[in-house]
Parts: sequence; structure tokens; C-alpha cells
Amino acid sequence: MAATIRRRLQRGAASTAVAALVLAALTASQAPAATEAAGAKQKPAPPADTPIDGGSTYFTDRPPLHRPAPPRDAHGTGQGTALGTGPAEAGLPATVLAAYKKAASAIDASDPGCRLPWQLLAGIGKVESGQARGGAVDAEGTTLQPILGPQLNGHGFARITDTDGGRYDGDLTHDRAVGPMQFIPSTWSNGGLDGTGWGADGNSDGKKDPNNIFDAALAAGRYLCAGGRDLSVQDDLDRAILGYNNSEDYLRTVLSWYTFYRHGTHEVPDGRGVLPVHRGGAGKPGGDSTGRTGSGAHHDHGSGTPGRKPGKGGSGTGKPGKGQHNHPGKPGGSGTGDTPGGTGTPKPKPTPETPTGPARLTALERVGDKDLSATAGTEFAAAPRVRAKDATGKAVAGAPVRFTLPPSTGARFPGDATTVTVTTDKDGLATAPTLRAGDKAGAFTIRATAVGRTAPAVAFGATVKAKPAPKADKLARTSDKELTATAGQAFAEDAVEVEATYQGKIAAGAAVTATMVTDDPKKPAENDKGPYFKDPEATGDDKDKPVRTLTGLTTDANGLLKLPKIYTDMHAGTFLLRLTTADGAVLTVKLKVAAPAGS
Repeated sequence: MAATIRRRLQRGAASTAVAALVLAALTASQAPAATEAAGAKQKPAPPADTPIDGGSTYFTDRPPLHRPAPPRDAHGTGQGTALGTGPAEAGLPATVLAAYKKAASAIDASDPGCRLPWQLLAGIGKVESGQARGGAVDAEGTTLQPILGPQLNGHGFARITDTDGGRYDGDLTHDRAVGPMQFIPSTWSNGGLDGTGWGADGNSDGKKDPNNIFDAALAAGRYLCAGGRDLSVQDDLDRAILGYNNSEDYLRTVLSWYTFYRHGTHEVPDGRGVLPVHRGGAGKPGGDSTGRTGSGAHHDHGSGTPGRKPGKGGSGTGKPGKGQHNHPGKPGGSGTGDTPGGTGTPKPKPTPETPTGPARLTALERVGDKDLSATAGTEFAAAPRVRAKDATGKAVAGAPVRFTLPPSTGARFPGDATTVTVTTDKDGLATAPTLRAGDKAGAFTIRATAVGRTAPAVAFGATVKAKPAPKADKLARTSDKELTATAGQAFAEDAVEVEATYQGKIAAGAAVTATMVTDDPKKPAENDKGPYFKDPEATGDDKDKPVRTLTGLTTDANGLLKLPKIYTDMHAGTFLLRLTTADGAVLTVKLKVAAPAGS
């Protein structure tokens, strides 16, 4: 077996040398600083201008001609734990499958006009990493070991010098594609310059990790939907995939798996998925991005070398050869069978992409005169809405409209999105999905633009109001124990605990001020002697400086507040601690300080 693999490696390396150079030039033209001289300092390009995987290698196996039946368990349920054999097994690892479906669902909520099918994410995941190495992920969806592409050093690949300081790929000289969806660092986080990019938090853990399948799947889905694409339109679908890796063979391979999965899949346990075998792409040297030694051969199943005319044997990129059929993955056949309603190989698509829209659309009209407002942390009662019109003032249906939030605001559309694309309905109306305000008060502007058209944008003013402060009209101690201490020492920890209520109900989050006051019943003032607090944030000589007024104290979810530790100076006697709220609640607490023994 080992001898067979070595022979395949030798043949693959020799037969694909020319194709490697052709595809390397193609992908390098889309990568940052591809035309810079070797060693020259480069700046990472914006994420949208860079192929997601940097033109790296990918698995080139195609689906089988005949779909294998799902493996069955001992009860014959068809939800088996055993796997069939072969690199084209239709089972998808459970966590990986869940990530694809969750990402597609989130994007459908935030950008319904994109029409992203989860099977497209599965097709890309199969080609990029073999479904995260057959589902080798933990319970949170993070790969058990890093999945790294080859070094993008310009030798058979695009040349992308390090943009992330090795943060994601561990490489301090050049970038590498990272994770189950194979993002290069400069597309995941804009080269680390400002933290922006296609990176996403798909599992809501507060992190954007390209090694996590939930994060990576959501990020990939957002990229595929960028620019107002409608993935039910073949041209948009092709352009989206080519933007991931600008190779016609890559397009054919992804589409073949996309179609395969659309005809049905089944779930298998994590870690039990079958890895693809053959790996090719821009570079095609031996070895693959998973760190294993691969065949290194470009196993294209007769898809042909780009640029060659179709010949008698059917090896070209055009029509099938004589006697051949348009089956995906069949050796010698040129058709993919993966384009819905079509046959043959997809034609090259123009770049750069120019979004298109209904030709009649000339204007967007705002619907509703009032500006939008909401309280911090709540949903806006109304949503931005526009009507698309043509030159005669008639409504235009089916026009994609993009709603955009400024990056500085904390407001978000569903799925934590700042941009959504909505298609106008039969009345020409496009309504943005539910908008949720951030935690901070302030004003911002929402813009609505016609995708692919030059119609003037429509602006919506939006205001986020601060949350009203919780009210408290009564304060009471939770204990009637007398509070005593010896001069020069401190009161017991948490000696003073109070409960706040408003109209008899618990007052959570109520603001309370605590002040050590004199005993003047008419006009109590801050005392300059006796018990005191310390500033927990003070340093140096100030950390022991007496503080006799504390502001910014708030009650917890149960309406309770425990005051910080109370210290005493050398003055003995009875002192007063006064607690107040903005709603007029007042509580006076007696603090007794005894003189030291023998004084």
C-alpha cells in the first residue's frame, strides 16, 4: 500500500505542475500585495477583496455516482453510528451539521434575501477541511487540533506575509488558512488591524474563533451573502463560491457536493465522518492542510485543465466527450450535474463582481416620517421601511435593499448583524428585520441603499434612550443587631446590609448613597471624624485615606446591598451612617465606637 501511495505522489506531482502555476497566478491576483516585490512591506487588503482561503489547496474528491444508503444501527432506524467506507460518504458529523444549520437559520433571519442553503456551507466545508476532519471537534464545536493550510509564501500559492503576528495560524512569516472553513487571518479579522473582518461569534460565547465550526460557518455564510447576493440565482451562487477560492475546478467541486447534500444526508457521530483523500488547488505540492501527508495529486475526475478545449476523450472544460454522460465525479466526464436545471461546466464569471438589481428601480422612498427610538437593551417598536420606485413612480418588486448600521453603535439586527439585505415585496416595500438597541444611550443613522443601483440612499434617524433608574422608596436593615467596634479597629465584614423596596416590591438595581454624617437633626453634614470607608480603587498613599461618602452603590437582583467594610479612627462615641435614594428613601444607622481598653 505504501508503495502505491508513493507512486501516486510521483505521478500527481508531475502531471499537475503546469496547472499549479496557472491556478497560482489566478488566486494570487486576488490576494493582498500579490504584485509586491519579495520582502516588501505589505498592508492587508480589506476582507472583501481577498479570497477567503487565500487560494489554498482543497480536497478534490467528488460525490459518488450512486448514493449509498445511510448506515443502520442495531434497531434498523437508519440513524446508525457505523459509517460506510469511501471518501464520498454522505454522513455529516452531528456538531458540524448543527453548525451549518444554525448559521443558515441566523442568516435567514438577518438577510432573508440571500436565501443561503445550509447544504452550500456543507459543500464548502467538505472541500476545505473534510467537515472539520470528519467532525473532530469538542462539545463546543472547536477543532481538537488546529487545521492549517499550507504557508502562503508565493511558492505555488498566493504570497501573503504575516498579518496576525501568528495569533491564529502560529506563523510569524506568512499567513495560512485556518480552521474548518479555512479563513486566512487577514480575512477573518482584517489582519488584526482593528478587529473587523468576516469573523463571527456563531455560538454566542463572546469569542470569534476561526477554529470553532459554529463561528466559522456563520462567518462563511455572511461572506457568501455579501454584496446583496441572492444565492438562488446561479450567477450570484457562482460568484460567491469563486470569491472563496477563485478556481473553476473549485467551483465545480463545491457545486457537486452542494447538489449531493441537497439530495439528502444523514447525521453521524462526531469524529466518525470520512475524510476525503485527494487534495489539489493552487499549489498542489505533496501534503495537505491538515498536517498529514497527502497524495498531492489533483484528482479532478475528468474536469480538465483550465484553458484546454474539449477533446474526444472528454477531458476539456466544455461539452462532454463522445459517449459520456453528465454525472458528477465520473472519470472522463466534464459535466458536474450540480447546477440546478443545467448541464455542462459553469462558464467563467466576470470579476470584479458588479451587483445588479431590477433595471426599473430609480428611487427609494422612506415610509413613515417619525424617527426611530428605543430604550437601551430593548427592541425598537418600529423598523426602517422603504419603497422602491421606478421613473414613473410605480412600485418595483424584487429589488434588493441593504440596511446598514454604523459600526460605532451598539444596535444590531438579528444574528448580531450590522448589515442586512431585504428584497422588496409585491408592493415595492422593503422592511428591515427587528432592530435591538445597544446598552448605551445616543443617536445614530440607519442607511437604506438599493443594491447595484445608483438611487440616492435613504437615512433614518434613531435614538437610544437610557434605561430609567430603578426606583426605591424604602430602605431597611436586614438585621437589628447592634453595630459596635473598638476605636482604631474595623466593624465586622458586611456589618451593614439593607433591603430596598418600591411600593412594597423588591427594588433591584436601585442606586444608594452612603454618608457618614453629623448628628445635627436639622442639617446633617458629612462628618470629618469617626467611622469611614476606603476607596477600593485608590493606590499608594491614598489607599488608606478615609472616605466618608460612597456613591454608585446599587442593590442586587434581590434588592439587597451589603456596604463595604467600615473602619474607625481613634474617636469613640456614637456616630451616624445615612443611606439615601433618589426617590426619597432615607435610613439612618447608628455605629457605636468604644474607647480602647485602658484608655
